[in-house]
Amino acid sequence: MSRRFQGAIFDVDGVLVDSPHEAAWQEALEELMTSDWSDIAGETSWSKEAFTPQVYQQIMSGKPRQEGALAALEHFGIPDAERRAEEYGERKQKLIVTLIEQGRFEAYPDALRFCLAVRAAGIKTAAASSSKNAKLFLEKIPLDEFAKKEGLDYDFIEPGLNLSNFFDADISGRDFDKGKPNPEIFLTAASELGFDPEDCFVIEDAQSGIEAAKAGNMAGLGLARHDDDDLLAAADADIVVHSLDEIDLEALQQGELARRGG
Repeated sequence: MSRRFQGAIFDVDGVLVDSPHEAAWQEALEELMTSDWSDIAGETSWSKEAFTPQVYQQIMSGKPRQEGALAALEHFGIPDAERRAEEYGERKQKLIVTLIEQGRFEAYPDALRFCLAVRAAGIKTAAASSSKNAKLFLEKIPLDEFAKKEGLDYDFIEPGLNLSNFFDADISGRDFDKGKPNPEIFLTAASELGFDPEDCFVIEDAQSGIEAAKAGNMAGLGLARHDDDDLLAAADADIVVHSLDEIDLEALQQGELARRGG
């Protein structure tokens, strides 16, 4: 690449945070299918075992709540899916708030190290998630405490620094006309950072997210936390890694997404 990166755009769920979104979607549908919707359960392909991590990653991940709900219901052949999607999404939202309040999530250490290193390299950062719950996660992750624990001494780290007040821009949870793989969310993030799309790269763990980045003329860093390397590569990710610790930070400053030592 000949570009020199000016902006880094981070997805939240699955990139920065091991969130309980998948669990909330699974549990919400199980509740409905074993109670209010039990009369139509036999007409569908749904079962507790059929709602796998692969279904979540390939069908739902990266989509706004209503789109994700509809995609899951259509996947399992649930009748009247469009009408039922709103009820499903509302049930999931109540569950996710409960799970967040219970602290059933954690930040990925490699992602926090990468965030800090990117900022130290002079690259501005943005959070861009379709989830309306993203800010709830970000506020609960203390970067100042993490940096102290890791022995990282960057001059921009001040007491009270968390992921919510770390980013130069945060457009998570906004309503867009189209969700990923449409690039609107990432194009908006680049605009609010003040850079052209080609001067930014996106960190995503979902196929639809990488497709959105590439559709917006941005570099795509695929993070295969679920061993879905092939899906991310098929979406034309510029590089696919299993941990952000694998990224060569010196090459990044020269506008190249590359592995350390490779």
